[in-house]
Amino acid sequence: MTVDLLKQITKWRRDLHQIPELGLEEFKTSQYVKKELEKMGYQPISVLETGILVYLDCHQDKTIAFRSDMDALKITEQTNCEFASKHQGYMHACGHDGHMAALLGFAKKLSQVPADFAYNILLIFQPAEESPGGANLICQAGILKQYNVKAIFGLHLMPTIEAGKIACRPGPLMAQNGELDVTVTGKSAHAGLYHLGVDSILIASQLICQYQNILTRVIAPVESCVINIGEIKGGTVRNIVADQTVFKGTVRTYSETVFKKITDTMQAINHGMEEAYGCKIDFSCPPMYPPVLNDYDLYAQFVKLTGDNYEELKEPLMLAEDFAFYQREIPGIFFYVGTKTERYNSGLHTETFNFDEEVLLQAVELYYQIACKIKLGE
Repeated sequence: MTVDLLKQITKWRRDLHQIPELGLEEFKTSQYVKKELEKMGYQPISVLETGILVYLDCHQDKTIAFRSDMDALKITEQTNCEFASKHQGYMHACGHDGHMAALLGFAKKLSQVPADFAYNILLIFQPAEESPGGANLICQAGILKQYNVKAIFGLHLMPTIEAGKIACRPGPLMAQNGELDVTVTGKSAHAGLYHLGVDSILIASQLICQYQNILTRVIAPVESCVINIGEIKGGTVRNIVADQTVFKGTVRTYSETVFKKITDTMQAINHGMEEAYGCKIDFSCPPMYPPVLNDYDLYAQFVKLTGDNYEELKEPLMLAEDFAFYQREIPGIFFYVGTKTERYNSGLHTETFNFDEEVLLQAVELYYQIACKIKLGE
């Protein structure tokens, strides 16, 4: 069974790897997943046009859900593998092909055993994790309430963790993120007459420094936060005062309250700079995904099901995941499946990310143990 399942999972993963699609555009991916589920005897349910649900009615009052994301990234693949992307400029560089293959493997295993679980089971093949946040769209569509879902589980392949390891932690696992966009508009002038202009580059540089000071002078030192400016553009020629400068970055923290305090302080700084220099500052930093917060009771049970290959993470990661939207609604556990080997060690979102499909068998077995043994509170 294990050998046959690994062969099937490997085929699913490699087939899906060749047809990467962006969020809410996963039409080929959706059709492929749907056909494979139908071969198992399921009647897949379409959601959000490209998403798919599978519902196992075990005649229980409550349901537990298992989720896989489906979308890919706008990255040109450079793995040189025989099953490389056939969609030029797009790649499954974040492991979502593996996530889908694992959930298909779990579906296959469920189809071969009696449906006498303590809870109904909902499998969610979710579009648009990378953007704009398909988990939030699933919640807004009322799917969790429709199927009376009381707990949810999901995973992510992780190349920083040794292959063969399952890794997780209680409470904060991943950060809330926001995308920062700032445009400073000043006034152009010749460098020899700089006092007649308003230097947007100078103002932008001061803004960036003052934003960084928020982390050390406004936010408590026990709070983990990141403000990173990753892109800046301004000016036209060396001897002209730049009338406009644009910079972009990301803000990350494990607390929605702290996130709001950071962005509120940024806007106060902006207002002060506008008053001081007579410039105009357009600012945008809406919260994207909430923090991933693992339920403590479910976590205590989850650890007992993982076996000897478990590793508890000491610190959460500053990565972001839309799985957090589910955890806003219901308790949930999100965990990592390690993929790191001497051969496979490229990071997520890189053009050379790859992994050995054998690790997906662990995910299938752990999902099955959860389905059989997890206990929900009243």
